[in-house]
Amino acid sequence: MKKTTLFGWALFTGLSLGAQNSPIDFESTGFGANFTWTVFENNGITSLSVIPNPDPTGINTSATVASIAISQLGAPWAGCETQHGSDIGSWTISSSNHIIRIMVWKSVISDVGIKLVKPDGWSLGEIKKSNTVTGAWEQLEFDFTAHIGQTYDQIVIFPDFNARAADHVVYFDNVYGPSASVGIDEDGLNKEVSLYPNPSNGRYNLESNSNLEKVEVLSLDGRVLFTVMPNTNNYTVEIPEFANGIYIMRIQANSKTEIHRVVKSN
Repeated sequence: MKKTTLFGWALFTGLSLGAQNSPIDFESTGFGANFTWTVFENNGITSLSVIPNPDPTGINTSATVASIAISQLGAPWAGCETQHGSDIGSWTISSSNHIIRIMVWKSVISDVGIKLVKPDGWSLGEIKKSNTVTGAWEQLEFDFTAHIGQTYDQIVIFPDFNARAADHVVYFDNVYGPSASVGIDEDGLNKEVSLYPNPSNGRYNLESNSNLEKVEVLSLDGRVLFTVMPNTNNYTVEIPEFANGIYIMRIQANSKTEIHRVVKSN
């Protein structure tokens, strides 16, 4: 099985200069999902997908994120970029927005790179910083003081700036979002639906005070593997035939959608 790396990003607090389309949260009512993202230097893999958040815990509980598969045979600097101007817009770096904060969730320790590019393609180059933990969200800070006064209309993201021993699935989210120091929501907190046991052997009990309208089980790459319309407050999802591993359960109840991460084990 390929290793999995998850990314969640909250970049640039206090941006107010220029017409900037942010935060890039990949939600249907926000920015990012409709951007023209280009994946480059990635051994022919060029796709970027918007999928349910595989780990909606800790500092990133948003519903949807971006996903790209970074190839072992790709360049160390393989990554993705927005389209000039029409995506992120245009903004000028100042003393109030020169710190770029990034929330990351990774399964490996490696550099993350951020590069800002002017309309004519000029750039001061990327800034890199490594995560220090795996398996949990972490916030990194990048200092763009040297860029003050420069106007940009493109952001380039290098999520795994490293020579790789294996392929990695990479997720990122909340570009230019709020600070990660507030709004932490652990599993189960403020959720409409109670789900247990988890992990389980493939049987998950769902209990809610509201009608369970729709339940989906998805793979970590966003493929829908199971769908049911319970139309009841209590329901048992049974997927014993699924391989052991981590799945996403997307539950619609009371006209709201919740994301639960579930573990299937014998």
